Amino acid sequence: MIAQEGMEYLIDHGFEIKIGSGAAEEDLIRDIADCDAVLLRTAAMTEKVMKAGKKLKIVARHGAGYNNVDIKAASRLGIAVTNTPDATTTSVAEYTIGAMLAVTKKLFPCSENMKNGNFLYKNSNKGMELKGKTLGIIGFGRIGRLTAQIAHDGLSMKIAAYINQPSDDMPKFVKILGWEQLFRECDVISLHVPATAETIGFVGEQEFAWMKESAYFINCSRGEVVKEGELIRALEAGSIAGAFVDVFETEPPISTNPLLHMPNTVVTPHMASNTEECMTAIAVQAAEQIEHFFHGGEPLWRVND
Repeated sequence: MIAQEGMEYLIDHGFEIKIGSGAAEEDLIRDIADCDAVLLRTAAMTEKVMKAGKKLKIVARHGAGYNNVDIKAASRLGIAVTNTPDATTTSVAEYTIGAMLAVTKKLFPCSENMKNGNFLYKNSNKGMELKGKTLGIIGFGRIGRLTAQIAHDGLSMKIAAYINQPSDDMPKFVKILGWEQLFRECDVISLHVPATAETIGFVGEQEFAWMKESAYFINCSRGEVVKEGELIRALEAGSIAGAFVDVFETEPPISTNPLLHMPNTVVTPHMASNTEECMTAIAVQAAEQIEHFFHGGEPLWRVND
């Protein structure tokens, strides 16, 4: 379900709301038949589904990512696809800072050991001070940029970034590094990229081998951009100090996934944007894209041709 505010926005602008009956392809095909628009969360919007929507004109993605939509098929079918890139920025950036603090300070293993009566666990499991350390950011969009600002201004960290096309308004405190250099030099590396043909599986064994043994890896973007098995092997070998993983190659991950049981990982269920404020903003912004398309012209955040 989406936040009530998003549904109310559509109703107030003359739309009739139809709640989907399920996320399976057959459910979507049945539900979409008489729909002019879809406000989509995590279900897969395949070509087969979109073809079943004879009246379908727009798919408004609830969130910044849109890898669950067959973009090429949508373009061929003349269906607009939009996202909500502004809505998630603050919540995900704040969450990333919390992730960095949690994994580098060993908060979760210390908490679990404390609950189990092991007060002295802390003596052999010290955290890392972040002041003066270098945070490497891959993907310097809205979220990466705000994460960098908070880490620099609030934690006195040095900031490095890998960027394909640096912009003219790049903050002066950001040092641009090459791909290998960033992995070799940074104390914490955080991903902020969508899952695209160019980014899927682009971090793996070689990148983890370049990292310092004292460095930490954070992924609050998309699970598919990391070769999960190679991350697991790096953690098992002690090639890196630890990882915070909010996203997985397969979600939900199977119960035997080693990342769920390793002492040097912190894992959460794809929840970096899961705040009341963010869910409301996403729902309203997605609804606005639909309203703009039908009543006001081109939507603000169209992601296909």
